[in-house]
Amino acid sequence: MIALSLAEIAAVVGGQTHDIPDPSVMVTGPVVRDSREAVPGSLFAAFVGERVDGHDYARAVVEAGAAAVLGSRPVGVPAIVVDDVPRALGALAQHVVQRLGATLVALTGSAGKTSTKDLIAQVLRTKAPTVFTPGSLNNEIGLPLTALSATAETRFLVLEMGARGIGHIRYLTELTPPRIGLVLNVGSAHIGEFGGREQIAQAKGELVESLPPAEEGGVAVLNADDPYVKAMAARTTARVLLFGESDEADVRAENVTLTATGQPSFSLHTPSGCSDVTMRLYGEHHVSNALAAAAVAHELGMSAKEIATALSEAGSLSRWRMEVTERPDGVTIVNDAYNANPESMKAALRALAAMGRGRRTWAVLGRMAELGDEALAEHDAVGRLAVRLNVSKLVAVGGREASWLQLGAYNEGSWGEESVHVSDAQAAVDLLRSELRPGDVVLVKASRSVGLESVAQALLENGAEGEVAAR
Repeated sequence: MIALSLAEIAAVVGGQTHDIPDPSVMVTGPVVRDSREAVPGSLFAAFVGERVDGHDYARAVVEAGAAAVLGSRPVGVPAIVVDDVPRALGALAQHVVQRLGATLVALTGSAGKTSTKDLIAQVLRTKAPTVFTPGSLNNEIGLPLTALSATAETRFLVLEMGARGIGHIRYLTELTPPRIGLVLNVGSAHIGEFGGREQIAQAKGELVESLPPAEEGGVAVLNADDPYVKAMAARTTARVLLFGESDEADVRAENVTLTATGQPSFSLHTPSGCSDVTMRLYGEHHVSNALAAAAVAHELGMSAKEIATALSEAGSLSRWRMEVTERPDGVTIVNDAYNANPESMKAALRALAAMGRGRRTWAVLGRMAELGDEALAEHDAVGRLAVRLNVSKLVAVGGREASWLQLGAYNEGSWGEESVHVSDAQAAVDLLRSELRPGDVVLVKASRSVGLESVAQALLENGAEGEVAAR
């Protein structure tokens, strides 16, 4: 963070100082919410959760060198006390961002946000110091913490913005006003909460509404292949740049193919030239993510060749998103268990089919949450797609929604032992351990609440044990 005194911070957040003998003491380290991350010069934000109260760790963080605690009550050590810690954190981020010399890039969408954010960051940091959202910390707490990690040397600040309702993104853009705003897609994720795709589009479009006008450098980067997103051009005064595979896209992909291992290759076309890309990531869905990243990088002055080179070298920075690991016995585990919605589930199945050419494939799938009235139809459609893609075996894990996955496969023609419904993750592990053979490819995917990453981890541990036994 840009260095600020405790007195300055108290003034910015409207807080009262307690047990601070010297208000001129500087906060020179990061702002953290995990007491284990406290370092000399840091500021500890104390949140009250359902099971843990950050204030209980106040003395420990100060002993670790933290300059003070930002909390909602005095704690007997140096503290700035406010009524609302998340709001105070947002106000501090807003203040710091105004003092940065960085270009702020914000992105949102129903699917692919984190993967695209990671691609943008990896491309831009080949040009200049870049700070970006870690993982999926894209809400009213995670976003300010990311912004506060920027320093005077930061040139690009890339922020992922999530929403669970109208007004959420508008609030985040008020804290960290972007110059470039990217909207990836409007899909089914959280459709049960929003009430429909039109409402999702309304919420996501708050990002482009926040941008400065074209004459002040504002740029809206929109997906030409998604009609809901493309229509957002009418909601902004910023200049519009389209990306996608459509002919009208300013940044587009041509000659898209997949390598024998399921990695996308294509010709990248930008207004400044074209260059070939072969990605390290898996699945054709990453083409759209790469084009979005390329559009942002183009706006920030990178050539087509520079962008293509960076995209070809970029890897996965966030865990459980198409993590591909090959066991010593030749079994390949694809851990995509961080989250799931209909669009990402179908993309993962297509990636599995591409990776498994000539090999036996397994789709270990669980429920997709927050789909509302569309839950039955969407789970049924995913089960049917697994059959159409000739996935060797579908393992549906969990309760009612998982049974709909299996039923969709059955109705599409998956009879006998081609699809099975098991009760929980352990049952899936037991089944796979007994039936996997060298060369198989296993995809594991479900909504985060299902916790199917435990299946992937167990299978990898089992493979390691097998290697030890073989030795």
